[in-house]
Amino acid sequence: MQNTSLQHPNTPFEVLIVTCQHIGRIVFQLFSDVCPKTSKNFLCLCTGEKGTGKITGKKLCYKGSTFHRVVKNFMVQGGDFTEGNGLIILSMTDENFTLKHDRAFLLSMANRGKDTNGSQFFILKSDWFHVVFGLVISGFEVIKKIEGLKTDSASRPYADVRVVDCGQLITKSANDGKLPLQLQIFFLKM
Repeated sequence: MQNTSLQHPNTPFEVLIVTCQHIGRIVFQLFSDVCPKTSKNFLCLCTGEKGTGKITGKKLCYKGSTFHRVVKNFMVQGGDFTEGNGLIILSMTDENFTLKHDRAFLLSMANRGKDTNGSQFFILKSDWFHVVFGLVISGFEVIKKIEGLKTDSASRPYADVRVVDCGQLITKSANDGKLPLQLQIFFLKM
């Protein structure tokens, strides 16, 4: 996997399903040139460098978090490492709406209205009004597997879909010899 620009760091997520069955990796490309604050927030939550939350006392990292909402033909949502139920405790403003949901597999911030973005994100398969800050570049089959899971009436998957490890990956670009930033999150335990 190679990254062609420091402006667009790649972010792999490795996914397992509750039986501890490994199902694959999702790689995101972050649009840090368009949404630098949102991309940096996501990056820090992948590496865990934000430390511990003042309100929750929990580590501010995606490791151990779940995909808690799955809506077939629409989106899969994860990133709630506080309660795992989708409630947003801390939030930040909408950075911008420059990028549109003009294709499937965009990485966007989940929220409950204007300026309520937190740690939660979703991978969208249709148009919606949320901050777009990345794109899936690999692992489409993993998202389809998650999307195909059976859910309850509140769209919560019965299977435990969980981040088992996460961190940062740095690779050397074949184009210019520089070390572009890449992010690695090991996801899904079902």
